[in-house]
Amino acid sequence: MLTKQILSAFAIALTLIAFLPYIYSILRGMTRPHIFSWVIWGSTTFIVFLAQLADGAGVGAWPIGVSGIITIYIAMLAYSRKADASIKVVDWVFFTLAMASLPVWFVTSDPVWAVIILTFVDVLGFGPTIRKAHAKPYEEQLALFVIMTLRNVVVITALENYSITTVLFPAALASASTLVAILIIYRRRMLPQQAG
Repeated sequence: MLTKQILSAFAIALTLIAFLPYIYSILRGMTRPHIFSWVIWGSTTFIVFLAQLADGAGVGAWPIGVSGIITIYIAMLAYSRKADASIKVVDWVFFTLAMASLPVWFVTSDPVWAVIILTFVDVLGFGPTIRKAHAKPYEEQLALFVIMTLRNVVVITALENYSITTVLFPAALASASTLVAILIIYRRRMLPQQAG
């Protein structure tokens, strides 16, 4: 049990290490996150945290909860800083699907269905960021996605109960974060940064 607590604390530390420079970069105007991606990620992450707790994830769920709160803050910060607000119809579809997970969970009394829907939506929520990272790779922070990959691997090892409900979300986020990091690296090599 102590090992799980240490792993959970390490995952929370990685969450802070990933997000604090990102937040600082937003505040300095160097990073312009896609608002709707962060709204979707904040909503889905926090709901998954609640589902993981309901399925006995224990201390392994706490990094997801911390991440959900920080992600919602980033969405609010992006909005207040007039970041990338290009919202497409598909963005509203993702958000509606994320919110639809709550009644599904209520009706089925099973958090697994909510987590499946939320994981699907969260991965789709990477769409606007992938589109943006492809076009403007220097407006995204590579370190964030690399650290989030590692963080989600640590989250999985910190879980006290392994099930689809507890493992699916962090496994999918680790995979998606890895893909975004690879895209950023590739596009930065293709598009050298222009002098300011």
